[in-house]
Amino acid sequence: MKPYELLEKLKETASKKICRTLDAMYEICMEQEQRGIHDFSVATISRLGYKRGIPKAQSLRNKSGEQYRALLRSFEEQHSGGKPRLASKAEDDWIEEIQNPKHKLLARIQASELAAANKKLRDFVPPGTRIEVRDYQNASLDEDRKLNNLERRALEYIISEEFIRKWNFSISEYGEIIDGNGTVVLKAATVDAVNKALNNM
Repeated sequence: MKPYELLEKLKETASKKICRTLDAMYEICMEQEQRGIHDFSVATISRLGYKRGIPKAQSLRNKSGEQYRALLRSFEEQHSGGKPRLASKAEDDWIEEIQNPKHKLLARIQASELAAANKKLRDFVPPGTRIEVRDYQNASLDEDRKLNNLERRALEYIISEEFIRKWNFSISEYGEIIDGNGTVVLKAATVDAVNKALNNM
C-alpha cells in the first residue's frame, strides 16, 4: 500500500487532532523525498516536524504512536524495495496469507511490537518462573482468618439440602432461610454471606 493510500485509511478512524498530525507527518516525508533523502526514521521526522505539531520521538515510539510509525514504515518500504524488517520469517508466516495490504502491514507492526514486549517480559521473568508474594509479618494473622475443616463443614451444612430438608426450610430470593410458615429463620443475604465466606476463607 502506498503512503498516501495508508494515510487515508488511517484517517478514517482517527480523531481530528491525529488526522492533522498524520497530514503534517506525510508532508514532511514528501519533503524528504523531494530533497532526495530517504530517511524516514522516528527521530528525524520528529525533529523536522516539531514546529508543525509532530510529537517527540519518544511519544512516537509509544503505543499511542502506532499509526504514525505505520505511515513512516510505508515510506521506508516504498524506497527500500523490500518488506519492513519487523518480525522474523518463522514468526510471521501467517501474516503472508493476509490479502489486504493495509491489514498485512498493520499485522506486521503488531507482530513486531508483540515480539519486543515478549522479549522484555522474558528478561524480567524467565519462562517457567513462579512468583509468590507473601507478607510473612502477617502470616500468622492470615492463618487465623482461614476456616479450619470443622468450621468449613459447619458453614456448608447450614446451606446444604440436607439441613434445609430436615427442618422443612427453604431459601427465599433474598437469600433468607425461612420455615414452612414463611417465617424468617436466618436473615436476608445469609446464604450469600456463607458462600462468600466459604470461597474466600
